[in-house]
Amino acid sequence: MTFTLGIESTAHTLGIGICNDGSIIANEYKTYSQPFGGMKPSDAADSHSVNFEEVLNSALKKAGISLDQVGLVGYSKGPGMAPCLRISRTGAVMLSTIRKTPLIPVHHSVAHIEVGVHECNFSDPLVIYVSGGNTQLLIKKNNRYTVLGETLDVGLGNAIDMLAREMNLEKAHGGEIERIAKEGKYIELPYTVKGMDFAFSGLVTRCAQLLPTTSPSDIAYSFQETAFAMLCEAAERALMLVKKNEVLLCGGVAQNSRLQGMVRAMCEENHVQFGVPSNQYNRDNGAMIAYTAYYLHNKYGGNYPDKSYTINPKYRIEDAPC
Repeated sequence: MTFTLGIESTAHTLGIGICNDGSIIANEYKTYSQPFGGMKPSDAADSHSVNFEEVLNSALKKAGISLDQVGLVGYSKGPGMAPCLRISRTGAVMLSTIRKTPLIPVHHSVAHIEVGVHECNFSDPLVIYVSGGNTQLLIKKNNRYTVLGETLDVGLGNAIDMLAREMNLEKAHGGEIERIAKEGKYIELPYTVKGMDFAFSGLVTRCAQLLPTTSPSDIAYSFQETAFAMLCEAAERALMLVKKNEVLLCGGVAQNSRLQGMVRAMCEENHVQFGVPSNQYNRDNGAMIAYTAYYLHNKYGGNYPDKSYTINPKYRIEDAPC
């Protein structure tokens, strides 16, 4: 029996999760409430530092264990905001040193994928990874994730947040865009797909131009329909190329029910299995770090390829062991 503790702090969320072997038994977090207009990384990092002990104790209590029982520690190495990443790294090194346990640096996106594969009971899916910082189509090959297609400018989540700020929404995030989109009607917007790559910034720019004369609900609805259709087209093209039988949708934007419905429909049309993790694992969380650290340690043992124990704000998924 191995209790693994994982720490996530790539952006606005400090999360600490614990798993018992491969079973997740705690997933606690605190989120920095960013002011309107965007987040200052150093302020988020300060918040994580202040809340670290509270979230750690909450996770241990939820799991019903003491720190003395932790046998493995993992942390989010990147990608993310450097000041925030330093919190997870510093906390993990401290706990690993105190407990004299192995330490596993984990790629943030790999963690989203692996916990999704685990929860959906998949074996070898085409992955549609949709987050704030990135949006990619991926498959696993030779112990690495290979990028088949990706955003050419901004991640889908960041594009949605940019739109929310352009619209001066009090809650400038994707959940609010999804809410007001339910009352909208479709208007034509730029549609940019190049093979299996896509781009979202032109959508935001055009929406901003239309705002003075167009209903916010029509803008939100049309943005979602256009962006999600672009993603589904590229994903279907990738599916035809790699001939997978499973499609996994994961990452922060995967919480959007409309996106889930469109990807599910695409999968049904192509007679492949669709899976999406529960929202507690799609949002940034420590449980996915704990599970992936356990998975990687169990797979590689003492031969885990990454022994740098650093952070990497621009960590590419192709460079991460999996």
